[in-house]
Amino acid sequence: MLALKGRRPGFSLLELLLVLAIATLLLGVAAPSFRSVIEGQQLRVAAADLLAAINLARSQAIARGRTVLLASSGDDWAQGWQIFIDRNANQRRDAGEALLARHDPLPQGLRGESKFSSPASPPYIAYNMAGRGCAATNSQAARWGTLTLELGGQRRRIVINMLGRARLCDPLGEPAACGAAAP
Repeated sequence: MLALKGRRPGFSLLELLLVLAIATLLLGVAAPSFRSVIEGQQLRVAAADLLAAINLARSQAIARGRTVLLASSGDDWAQGWQIFIDRNANQRRDAGEALLARHDPLPQGLRGESKFSSPASPPYIAYNMAGRGCAATNSQAARWGTLTLELGGQRRRIVINMLGRARLCDPLGEPAACGAAAP
């Protein structure tokens, strides 16, 4: 190894500042797209969790032979949800009604909207013993529609058909295949 007299190997202060300036510039450009990636992942996880809850409510209604509700914990699906047997058909879990599952609120900024054949507040999805979507007060009245979750300009939609089957789609990426099922 050849070493120069009086000089030590390494970087000068000017070289170090130039590298830091370039790194800061690149980080500033990458940060917004990184945020979009994080929001997209949060949205996909939330939509998958909600779809799993819908499928659980449907399977529990079939297995138990009675109406099972999946209801939001507030006025919006982003506030979380509960799956329970609603014995008095009031769309709320009361003392003595079995809680089958519960989900905490979704990440900050995530919004949920539902459009069903019969609107209700708070929003809910009910399944009868045949696994079909129904009204909470009448297990023979069909109820179908969509749930849309949105975060940072990205969306995921869950479409529930008249038979109670649910599927997940991207209304921005595949608008024709992800049309609204609610009238």
